[in-house]
Amino acid sequence: MNKKYEVRLEPKERERIEQLLHAETTSPGIRRRCLVLLLSDENQGAIPKQTEIASRSGVSNATVFYTVRDYCTHGLEQTLCYRRRAEPARPSPITGEVEARIIALACSEPPKGYARWTIRLLTRRVIELNILESVGRETIRTTLKTKLKPHLKNNGAFPPNRAVNSSLGWKTS
Repeated sequence: MNKKYEVRLEPKERERIEQLLHAETTSPGIRRRCLVLLLSDENQGAIPKQTEIASRSGVSNATVFYTVRDYCTHGLEQTLCYRRRAEPARPSPITGEVEARIIALACSEPPKGYARWTIRLLTRRVIELNILESVGRETIRTTLKTKLKPHLKNNGAFPPNRAVNSSLGWKTS
């Protein structure tokens, strides 16, 4: 039975894999790929079956297949590094201007009848004010999470209740 992909590591490639395998900075995922390649090397004699390689490496059968395929089609360096997309799968709807408007809204007075802004309220108001045509609350939440630091200061989005803030360990200035 002929295999579609065969791994035949050169001595330099084997040395590179060994270096990565024993380096402290190598991620666990790359270590597992290294193990897959070492166990799949035809130059070392009879190789175990794919399921055996998967269980000994701590990966799935699909990972073994894709690692071997990547080595055969792209080479060692491409196989042993994480690929970066040229651009995100979907561009973020949050631009600098939109982000600034959302933060300004979160720092403003909450609507009448509310003690503070909630993520749902902010999401509704962003759509009402046509800051964005449509947006999910997770987008609003992550935008505020990365920019507002409620534990560092009173920024308007959270109540300036010193008793509550200090019990939570928040600094109030």
